Amino acid sequence: MRILCALTYYRPYTSGLTIYVERLARGLARRGHRVTVLTSQYDPSLPKVELRDGVRVVRAPVLARISKGVLMPTFGWLATRLSLEHDAMSLHLPQFDAPGLALRGKLLKQPVVLTYHSDLKLPPGMLNRVANRVVDTANQAAAALATRIVAYTQDFADHSPYLRRWRHKVTIIPPPVEVVDVSEAEIAAFRRRWNLHGPVIGMAARLAAEKGVEVLLEALPRILAVYPTARVLFAGQYQQVLGEEAYALRLAPLFERFRDHWTFLGTLNPTEMAAFFPNLDVLVVPSLNSTETFGLVQVEAMLCGTPTVASNLPGVRQPPLLTGMGKVVPIGDAVALAEAILEIIAHREQYVRPREAVAALFSTERTVDEYERLFRSLGVTE
Repeated sequence: MRILCALTYYRPYTSGLTIYVERLARGLARRGHRVTVLTSQYDPSLPKVELRDGVRVVRAPVLARISKGVLMPTFGWLATRLSLEHDAMSLHLPQFDAPGLALRGKLLKQPVVLTYHSDLKLPPGMLNRVANRVVDTANQAAAALATRIVAYTQDFADHSPYLRRWRHKVTIIPPPVEVVDVSEAEIAAFRRRWNLHGPVIGMAARLAAEKGVEVLLEALPRILAVYPTARVLFAGQYQQVLGEEAYALRLAPLFERFRDHWTFLGTLNPTEMAAFFPNLDVLVVPSLNSTETFGLVQVEAMLCGTPTVASNLPGVRQPPLLTGMGKVVPIGDAVALAEAILEIIAHREQYVRPREAVAALFSTERTVDEYERLFRSLGVTE
C-alpha cells in the first residue's frame, strides 16, 4: 500500500497526536508499505524532506501562525503532488487543511480515512474563537468527503458531537501504545539521578491549559499533609509551549510555592520515559476538556506496572476502567484527585495488573493490524 498521512505537526514535536501518527506510520512502514507524512515545517531548522524510521516526511514551510495554527502557501501544491503518488490517505484531525486533502482523495477515487484525535478548544479570545470556528468547519467538510472516520474508543465516539453526527462512518481502532524495554539498572539510575525517595506522582504532558496541571497543584497540600516528602515529576515540554505562554505565567506562583515538591524533567526520550514510569507510585491525567480523548501515557505507565488517576472524560477514563489499574475522578476536582492519589499510594498492589493483560488490549501491532484491515476493506491493494 502507498499511504499518505497528513497532520499539522509531526515529530520531533511532542504530543499525543504526533506520537500516535509516528507509531502508526513506522508500523505500516515496517510491514513494507510506502508511507509519506505531509506536515508543517513548524521549526525552520527542520529539513523539508527527510526519511525517519522508514517513513518519508515532507514539510511545508510556514509563512505565518494563528494561535496554534499555521499558514503554509506551498501545502496545496505538495498535497496535489503527493496524493497522485499514493493509493489512500490517512488524515489526522483537528487539521485546517484536511478538507482540501480529502477532496483530492475523492476526486482521485482514493479511500480517505480520518482519525479524529480530539476537539480543538483554544484559550479565550476573539482570534481563538475565530480559529476554533474555522477548524470546526474544516473538520465537518473533511468528514463529509471522507470514506471512514476512526475514533480511539466507543466511549468517546458516543459522547463527541462531531462523531455522533458522522456515526455511520465511524470505525473504532484502539490507539498504538509501546514502551521501550529497559533494565532494572537503568530504572535505578533514573531514581538516583533525580534523588527519588518518598512517594512519587507523575505527569507526562505539555504544560498546556487543557491538561489540568493546576488541579494537581491544588491537590498537593492534601497529599503533602499525609506524605510530607511526596514529589511530582513532570515529564514533557514546559517552556515556550506554543500558545501557552499566558498559562505558564499564571501557574508560575504555584510552581514557586511547591518548588521543593515539583520537578520539571523536560522532554524525555523513549528510553528515559520507560525508566520514568516504573519510578512512579501513580501517574495522573487531570485533563479538563475533550481536547484530551484518551491519554496514551496512561497505558504506557500501566505497561510498566504503574496505576493511573484520570479525569472522568469520555475516552480518558477508559484505560483505568478497562484494566482496573487506577481510578477515575470528577473533572477539575482537586479534592477527589488528592483522595484518589492517596488511596493508590496506600494500596498500590490492588491496582497493579500483569503487563500481558494490558498489552492484550493496547499495542502498536494491534493498531496497525486494524488500519491494514480497514484500508483493505476499502479496496486498497498491496
